[in-house]
Amino acid sequence: MLFSLAVIFLVGSLLGKLFEVFGLPRLIGMLLTGIVLGPYVGNVITGSLLSISADLRQIALIIILTRAGLSLNLNDLKQVGRPALLLCFVPATLEILGTILLAPRLLGFNILQAAVLGTIIAAVSPAVVVPKMLGLMQKGYGVKKSIPQMVLAGASVDDVYVIVLFTAFTSLAMGGSVRPIAILTVPIAIGTGILVGALCGLLLTKLFSRLHMRDTTKVGILLSVAFLLVSLEQVLEGIVGFSGLLAVMALGVVLQQRMPKVSNRLSRKFSKMWVGAEVLLFVLVGATVNISYATKAGLAAILLIGGALVFRVAGVFISLWKTELTRDERVFTAIAYMPKATVQAAIGGIPLAMGIPGGEIMLTVAVIAILVTAPVGAILIDSTHKRLLAKSE
Repeated sequence: MLFSLAVIFLVGSLLGKLFEVFGLPRLIGMLLTGIVLGPYVGNVITGSLLSISADLRQIALIIILTRAGLSLNLNDLKQVGRPALLLCFVPATLEILGTILLAPRLLGFNILQAAVLGTIIAAVSPAVVVPKMLGLMQKGYGVKKSIPQMVLAGASVDDVYVIVLFTAFTSLAMGGSVRPIAILTVPIAIGTGILVGALCGLLLTKLFSRLHMRDTTKVGILLSVAFLLVSLEQVLEGIVGFSGLLAVMALGVVLQQRMPKVSNRLSRKFSKMWVGAEVLLFVLVGATVNISYATKAGLAAILLIGGALVFRVAGVFISLWKTELTRDERVFTAIAYMPKATVQAAIGGIPLAMGIPGGEIMLTVAVIAILVTAPVGAILIDSTHKRLLAKSE
């Protein structure tokens, strides 16, 4: 495992830097590192590390979402209002509907199989989107109209919404049933996640204000509470809806509101942690990609992903209807909602493991969605933000 970790960090960092030198996003080099070193190509990464890959990827996500919460000003989000709320649901819903319309024609799926596939590919990737939006906030691009903040918040809720629908559709595909109350899981998970995270944020605010401790100690406490919140989601599964990752973000937001100076210092600490976590996250996502599935996919899968993205873009424009955003700013928001990686890597193989008909094709489409949208989306965000967004000093 030590050898595997050494190779991951050395090769992933160097290849990421190489791509950066050529003006491309670092994550492409890291994804390629994972594909080459992973079990389906070079088989360099040991199985013991791959067995805990999902947990390590989740730790990296917790780090970046905690940093996002510490950087997110709630007042900016309140100014956005309705569009921020619609971006949580409308683009994903339209992408799922687009997949239901296109998959039977392109892949020969029935409606239920198409719905399962739609929920697999519909989720935007917080691992790609969140660090990109944080970078834009630091540089001042789009912050006057809270565009990065809006995308950042919407992408986090988007995942909760899609994963709940995925659970419901896979249950139906296995011959089960979905109770009407299951529809309430989405708002309950969002509400309880925000509430519990906010309460934890208030408690930590009192702790940090009464007890003098180094910022490094505060980071350790904050990270430990974040781990507990995500663990609580697993404990409450099947009992009540709860989003651990949203709770982590809410925790950071409350700290930012109550202790802005402390939050800024902690955010810088988490930025440094992200340097290593980013390499680990994207290399391990790359390691989940079975390149042989991608080569078998053919044109139909690529057309499906492209067609579904058209529906997603339409959803973004509907969400931003009658807002003050210019056409360029709306185009950028649609671009920022393109990348897919972490959710697809996590759930893409579940239908195949469950024995759902068409599971192998679903996994193939999930793999292609990662290989196409993650690098293309990242490149477009990096290459268009200066032209499409206004910069504030």
